[in-house]
Amino acid sequence: MKRRKILFVGAAMATLLVSVSYAKDKDKAAHQAEVKSKAMHALQDFYKADPKIKDEIGKAPGYAVFTTYGLSFGLGGAGGKGVAHDSMSKKDTYMSIAQASAGLQIGASDTRYLFVFDNAKSLADFIDQGWDASAGAGAGAGTGKEDANVKAGAIAFTGGHAYVLTKTGLQAGVALGGSKVWKDKDLN
Repeated sequence: MKRRKILFVGAAMATLLVSVSYAKDKDKAAHQAEVKSKAMHALQDFYKADPKIKDEIGKAPGYAVFTTYGLSFGLGGAGGKGVAHDSMSKKDTYMSIAQASAGLQIGASDTRYLFVFDNAKSLADFIDQGWDASAGAGAGAGTGKEDANVKAGAIAFTGGHAYVLTKTGLQAGVALGGSKVWKDKDLN
């Protein structure tokens, strides 16, 4: 009788663990699909805003694209997720981005970032080590239509260049801030 009870409880626990593991993997896959979809939509927004970007991406060893949402009123913050794509291996790495700022600023925005890499080492460093930037200032506005504002060279980094697209919202003022990009351990 005790053995049956132990076997029954053991089987129930094993089934529960397998189901939780399966659900976690399914949730991870669903979250990856959502992040990838938003990133590809953002990439299409860049192509619409400046068709030359598509040729540039086609020649690059890799790129990373992010969508962020942020608010500011004196202090500001934004965050989002994206995908770094290695054009040679066709591998995607899921990444996160966070930004913080302080200064004379007010607004809310839906902003996309596109990093285009000049070489495979720069892409690998970006994925493996992340990226930090500090002491930036800026303003942007977008209507959510095809005429959204694309700024080339708004972000400088060694081994490539970046574009910023303010899709919707208004962000205005002068502020010092920083950005950080890192590999999302939960999605990779």
